[in-house]
Amino acid sequence: MPASFDEIDIGQVVYLGDARVETIALNNFIEAFAPGWPTDRGAPDAMVYAIWAKMDASATMGWPQTKRLGVDALRWVRNPPAGENLRGRMTVMGKDPVGEGKGIIIAQHDLLDEAGRLVFSCLTRSVFSR
Repeated sequence: MPASFDEIDIGQVVYLGDARVETIALNNFIEAFAPGWPTDRGAPDAMVYAIWAKMDASATMGWPQTKRLGVDALRWVRNPPAGENLRGRMTVMGKDPVGEGKGIIIAQHDLLDEAGRLVFSCLTRSVFSR
């Protein structure tokens, strides 16, 4: 990712990483947060969100992002089964400078399965330093 807001381009696609839906993690998540969810239905929506959130947090650690203002338009398309490898990407949809020291980036985030099919998507608004 570029070093500042001004170096980010609309349309830019950033790889966020990948994560496997581990069987033990799926079983533990269901037991703790989705009792009664059948494991053969794949990862529950809340677990898919958690996988994305962890991936996003890891990817953005060194970025000039100073604050996440919102996560909107959440969309779950499918529930990946245990063993499925998911990859994340972020596409910059818009940017708006706010004064001399910061700007807002609007981005779409997608989780894709091994076949490239959409699993989850959302829009984010974040403050980046200039």
